[in-house]
Amino acid sequence: MYIRTSHGLTDVGRKRKSNEDAYFVDNVLGLYVVADGMGGHAAGEVAAEQAVDSVYGMVKRGLPELQAKDWSSRAEYVRALCRLMESAAQAATYMVHVIASMDKDKSGMGCTLSALLIDDGVAVTAQVGDSRVYRARRGLVEQLTEDHTLLAWQVKHGLVSAADAKKLPNNVITRAVGSKDYVEVDTRIVDVGSGDSFLVCSDGLHGYVDRSDEIWSALAMGPEAGAVQLVRWANERGGRDNITAVVVQIASDGGHA
Repeated sequence: MYIRTSHGLTDVGRKRKSNEDAYFVDNVLGLYVVADGMGGHAAGEVAAEQAVDSVYGMVKRGLPELQAKDWSSRAEYVRALCRLMESAAQAATYMVHVIASMDKDKSGMGCTLSALLIDDGVAVTAQVGDSRVYRARRGLVEQLTEDHTLLAWQVKHGLVSAADAKKLPNNVITRAVGSKDYVEVDTRIVDVGSGDSFLVCSDGLHGYVDRSDEIWSALAMGPEAGAVQLVRWANERGGRDNITAVVVQIASDGGHA
């Protein structure tokens, strides 16, 4: 078994008047979520908060049922976790879309969503948009999610080099929670081990801090100090957007995973 510790931190940044990011942490459930809202009249804030709440509600109800079920194999259980996370993201999409359709001031609102569920030796991500999830292990940092932006699509298909992409603005989102009543959700399953750390963050952070060595050095400080350092760097380097970081650390309790 593993012990999960975490810390979440959000900051308005240096240019924005309001904070439309939202996050959620629950070490008991093993659930960590970051949403970055978009839309006028504070609609982005509403979208992000609603998305986070919807994901939490789905996982809170669904996870105990999965854990209580007698599965024929560990692999089957992990696939069920994956389906739960995808369903949670879809539920968030539907709820945000319904709220937007009922209030003209919130028409067109939406948000990005990066969610991480850690269950002992496995982690499942659910991704929509350009917030991100990273895993740090033994000095190496891996981006677990793929950005759903026009620029990321161009890089993936060889239309723009990765080097040139760093010089270009990256503000065209190709998938968002709430823009329609359904969205394609990317999910991924990775293993979890003692000593691993995870970072879930909005683009207001990774737009300024995306070097592996910097992310590693911050996460090595521990959840609270690491989150503070990451947000500080983003602000010092411009802080043009809201900034959110959730840092999760995994340790062994001395038993078996």
